[in-house]
Amino acid sequence: MNDLEMYREQLALCDDKIIDALMERNAIIEKIMAYKEEYGMPILQPQQERKQKVRLEQKLEHNKYQDEIYDVFQRILKNSKRIQARKLFDSNIVLIGFMGAGKTTVSDYLSTMFDMDIIEMDQEITDREEMSIPDIFATYGEEYFRDLETSLLVELQDRKNVIISCGGGTALRENNVAEMKKNGRVVLLTASPETIYERVKDSDDRPVLKGRKNVDGIAELMEQRREKYEAAADIVVQTDHKTVLQVCEELVRRLSEMEEDYV
Repeated sequence: MNDLEMYREQLALCDDKIIDALMERNAIIEKIMAYKEEYGMPILQPQQERKQKVRLEQKLEHNKYQDEIYDVFQRILKNSKRIQARKLFDSNIVLIGFMGAGKTTVSDYLSTMFDMDIIEMDQEITDREEMSIPDIFATYGEEYFRDLETSLLVELQDRKNVIISCGGGTALRENNVAEMKKNGRVVLLTASPETIYERVKDSDDRPVLKGRKNVDGIAELMEQRREKYEAAADIVVQTDHKTVLQVCEELVRRLSEMEEDYV
């Protein structure tokens, strides 16, 4: 065996060690999740991720392969998050609720914690139409916009490991709800009219609030939608007076319980 063949053999042995280490690491992740469940510990612990990052940076300090190794570990951490997501809830998450209920904030946080892609339906539609929602309503009418929502929901059924954040009116159409159910678990985020008002009062991109952007107007519209929202939802999560971590912890725990009941 010449030197080149020897080096290649050593490289193959290194690859074997990496594969074995990754398999062991993934198994440990599942043990950690089982431990948390057994002892009722919080599922989401962002502080642990921060500790891991600091430890990795310290370990790699002054290493000439620092950037390359750090890049590999970022991919390992992303895949670890996906393993956790599959273990907790083997389905997409479909967020519904009144405007200002927290769908965008919760989507962003869940995406960070579980490396899930986000589809903001309103944003996706406006990007494709190259028009704002108020302009779509004014030019083509609400029914046209709802048809766009339905088509997008059907299209998204081929996607996995995604969070679909629906517009406030998406769940009002029955066939939209049917398509949501095919996409994943439907989570209704809700809040008081007072909280909603504080969150949307400075936004001009809410055509359905035209002429009633006040607490009473919001309360009236929320009540009109409440029955359809609740009928569409698999679970309901209140977002009033909670941090995004608290909201997401409750959401994930209840989705996980649903998966256990389903099995």
